[in-house]
Amino acid sequence: MIKQLNSGRNILKLKIRMDKHITSLDELLDLKYGKAGSPEREKFESESMAFRLGVMLKEARIKAQLTQIQLAERTGTKKSYISRIERGLSDIQISTYQRLVEQGLGKKLNIGIEE
Repeated sequence: MIKQLNSGRNILKLKIRMDKHITSLDELLDLKYGKAGSPEREKFESESMAFRLGVMLKEARIKAQLTQIQLAERTGTKKSYISRIERGLSDIQISTYQRLVEQGLGKKLNIGIEE
């Protein structure tokens, strides 16, 4: 496996050597989950987003030196809910995620749209 980091945009591009042919991550996802827009690919993208949001929340919580219990208490949720989010097992609403970040961690949530 070859990993390449484009530091200008901080985008991780993975290329995988398969039978003397280098396949991009997009091509690999097409093969494994179908083309963008297919039900299988949409499910993968949704689960991937939940996982990434969970990782970001966990990293920010640890950086803020908070336990899951403390974050849950600050935001009126349960530790088990925080745990499910951090493991990417919960389809979280943006308003809830914003509350966890802003009220719980004292940070500002920033959302953007890319082309």
